[in-house]
Amino acid sequence: MRMIGSGLKMAAYRAGLRLHGMIVPVLDVCYPRRCEGCSRQVSLAAGHLCWDCLAGAHYVTDPMCARCGDPVDGLVEHAFECSWCRRTQPAFDRARSVLRFRGPLREAIHRYKYNRATHLSSDFGLLLAGCVRARFADKRFDAIACVPLHPVKARERSYNQARLLAAGLGRQLGLPVAHRVLERRRFTRTQTRLNAEERKRNVRGAFRATAPDWIEGRRWLLVDDVMTTGATVDECARVLMEAGAVSVSVVTLARG
Repeated sequence: MRMIGSGLKMAAYRAGLRLHGMIVPVLDVCYPRRCEGCSRQVSLAAGHLCWDCLAGAHYVTDPMCARCGDPVDGLVEHAFECSWCRRTQPAFDRARSVLRFRGPLREAIHRYKYNRATHLSSDFGLLLAGCVRARFADKRFDAIACVPLHPVKARERSYNQARLLAAGLGRQLGLPVAHRVLERRRFTRTQTRLNAEERKRNVRGAFRATAPDWIEGRRWLLVDDVMTTGATVDECARVLMEAGAVSVSVVTLARG
């Protein structure tokens, strides 16, 4: 019976893909999709980013800090940790990002985060999955978590962009997504105009574990949209580790 159920699920999935392939061209005639990077019409089978913007994006490449993934310019032929990681010793094992927060996709990420462009979740989920497969090929994960919003901010925005990214990534990687293992218990001011030390102080004690029994003994992949100094993901990783996580790695869409 289990084999029959699996077969039915696979058949339904394939039928859904065929139906999607038939519907999208029809909808494109009536409602042409525009690239969120350059506003030109998208010719891909699906998605909201054109080939030119994807090809011209500023991807994070080596050399980078072995711990936090902060890219550096110039020629570096050996593994290194940046001064910030050496001084602060982050709670996460490794952090990596897909893009630099610049170039043709910067505005698309900004609209996704602040202007309800949630239709980009699938596009960004694919990019995140590619990053995880390339940058964490030596690691195994048990579950995915995301950086939570404070309830006040969640009501104002009406969605958590990191949660949507985590959901899309979970579908791509076939991993369970635990949306409520962390909560933001203290409202914090925006990090935008704070320096590294101020950011770290701003988020200290801002999060707590809500499901320690579920956290304990698992290897976690933590998802956020943009990482600048890493203070927020570091604090979330610290809370997860104190709750008994085996390890915490971080993946973000962009590096500020």
